[in-house]
Amino acid sequence: MATVNDRQPIGTVLRRGWRGRCPRCGEGALFRRRLETHERCSECNLLYQRNYGDTWMFIIMTDRIPVLIGIVAIYFGFRATNWMTSLAFAAALLLPLFATLRPRQGLALALDYLSRVYLSDPSDELHRA
Repeated sequence: MATVNDRQPIGTVLRRGWRGRCPRCGEGALFRRRLETHERCSECNLLYQRNYGDTWMFIIMTDRIPVLIGIVAIYFGFRATNWMTSLAFAAALLLPLFATLRPRQGLALALDYLSRVYLSDPSDELHRA
């Protein structure tokens, strides 16, 4: 079982979250069904969300990436000239947003885990030995 003292590479932790696995050990599943997460990892007993709502900042950050692509397209001159172009543009932004909802939720949980590891709080179970 991994501990805070043997920090894994950030990329590894983020990939685990994206794949829906425990950010610490990579073995346990993050999700029960759809977007409902387990409370703890079945393998290493990591508490996924110490305080409910802590992941909102990371969820909002990951939601803004597809929206940023649309803003960049408009900035560089994309213009919808008819309703079909507008519909295609909206679909091009919304489909990836919804298709990656679960992986982005896992990524948000991994980012929360990293913040708990690197910004130590003595009251967090990660830092008690």
